[in-house]
Amino acid sequence: MASGAILALLTVVPNTGWAHPAGDLDARLARLPRPWLQKIQGLRLAEYEATLCHWAQQHPDRLRVEKRGESHDGHAVNLIRITDSGVPDADKQIALVTALHAGPERSGATTCLRLVEYLIGDSPQAIETRKKQIVLVMPICNPYALFVADHGWGNKAGIQLYDPPKNAWDLSDPRNIRLADPAKTPELAAVLSVIDEYRPDTHLDLHGTGLQAFTKEQMPERDMLAGQTMFEVSACSYSNCALRPWDWRVTEAMVRAGQVAGYGSDRAEADAQRLHWIEDLEDFRDRLWQPARPGKFRSPFYGYMKYHTMISTTEIGWEESGVVRVMGILGLGNGTWVDENVPGYPVNRLKWRAGRFITAWGDRADRRRDSRVELWQAQGGFSDGIFYPEYAGRLNYVVAVTPAGSAVFDTDPRRFVENLRTLPAVNADAVGKWLAAGPEVRLTVNPALQATSARVQHGIGFRLRVPYPAPEILDVSVNGHSLAENASDGYQAFLADGYTQLQINIPPQKAREMDIFVVTVAYDGRQRRDYGFLPPEAVLRRLEREQEHKGEQ
Repeated sequence: MASGAILALLTVVPNTGWAHPAGDLDARLARLPRPWLQKIQGLRLAEYEATLCHWAQQHPDRLRVEKRGESHDGHAVNLIRITDSGVPDADKQIALVTALHAGPERSGATTCLRLVEYLIGDSPQAIETRKKQIVLVMPICNPYALFVADHGWGNKAGIQLYDPPKNAWDLSDPRNIRLADPAKTPELAAVLSVIDEYRPDTHLDLHGTGLQAFTKEQMPERDMLAGQTMFEVSACSYSNCALRPWDWRVTEAMVRAGQVAGYGSDRAEADAQRLHWIEDLEDFRDRLWQPARPGKFRSPFYGYMKYHTMISTTEIGWEESGVVRVMGILGLGNGTWVDENVPGYPVNRLKWRAGRFITAWGDRADRRRDSRVELWQAQGGFSDGIFYPEYAGRLNYVVAVTPAGSAVFDTDPRRFVENLRTLPAVNADAVGKWLAAGPEVRLTVNPALQATSARVQHGIGFRLRVPYPAPEILDVSVNGHSLAENASDGYQAFLADGYTQLQINIPPQKAREMDIFVVTVAYDGRQRRDYGFLPPEAVLRRLEREQEHKGEQ
């Protein structure tokens, strides 16, 4: 409401300073919209199934429907696969959209269906997305909860798909997470089968409004009242803020898309202006951000833990808002991320150490996906290190991927070079020359967190960042072998996000021969940057006079 309209409704009560509503309150309340006097008919099973058949018949080149499982009462759990069948799949990104909390949270499922309508349409954004991505939509993962038992999240066995009890999971092997008893949650098993098959780059789970706030006595019919909504949160759920993209810029893309369409988004702890809770600050819990139940293993974690899938949850009050915000993230998969040189979601960094990264290898999306999954599952068994201190003109990163590689680490750079002579595919003399040309004094080491023995099979990449905008790259070497500029076997240099990014690409046939990767870079920044602080001239003159005075004494 405009400020003038607000003032027109108010008068100031003399001598009190309190604002008092002018006119008759009943008359003003009579102007209040009452959308809840109408009902929204809930989607019926026959309508849902007929809609899927209609879409598949009308758009066979854009949409395919697959039955991936069924509920205890025999209702299908369907997957809607959307892509341009005339474009090869090899270089496409893969996005999964689910509504794991529907049943009662209706707007999650209905947003999925409206998203399908949009993606099979003829808008430029939909056409581009179909050409560049495979979008997998599972709008009704829990048909029992949506079509039969509207007031609860559970399946017929009473188990939630989004938030099953911890004993529903077998987490004994971090590399092979699984359901302890898939028969208890066949619907969730169907969703996980899609994640295992496609290893999606991103997974968006949509939540929203529904019947969960009411008892069956309060809302005996399965139809919702019009106008029911909720506060909207993008790419985050208050129940567990770990279920969100690792990069806030991804969330902001979703927020901005909603804002353009007229919908705002809550930003969780940013809007609350609170720091995150940690154990050492338990005595200050009342001043920190700690949503309810932050520690539970929720189902979207599955894709992240196994495949480094970028996950998010979103709270939806209006389906239009949900669709435009989902497209805000999906749009990222059509373009190139701010510090990358290949299109797609920012999902290809698998291990980090002080601004250095192990990355996926590959000149196509499917090859990067194979590499990403292998490296993600193995990276806990990698040891890494840095020659230290760091100096301008020189960059380095050392990664051992097998026990034999880890065994050669030594904090003394000279002994480390001698140890390198025991490994294949290493030119230890060249590594020694690089070290001799610089001032580094030790090799810092982070040991592996778990055992591993296999060499890398699907290629490996490394990302180092030169902190100058236009350097001359003098040499980029791996294991003492100088690399040429090459997108699949060599290095690439490009300016992005304030750095000259160096992407080093080691193809599968070379990576399979290596136990260790010693990455060394020599460059000329071609820019003078001064170090230290010089006090003001007046201070220097005063100190000089004081020193002279002491000398005279």
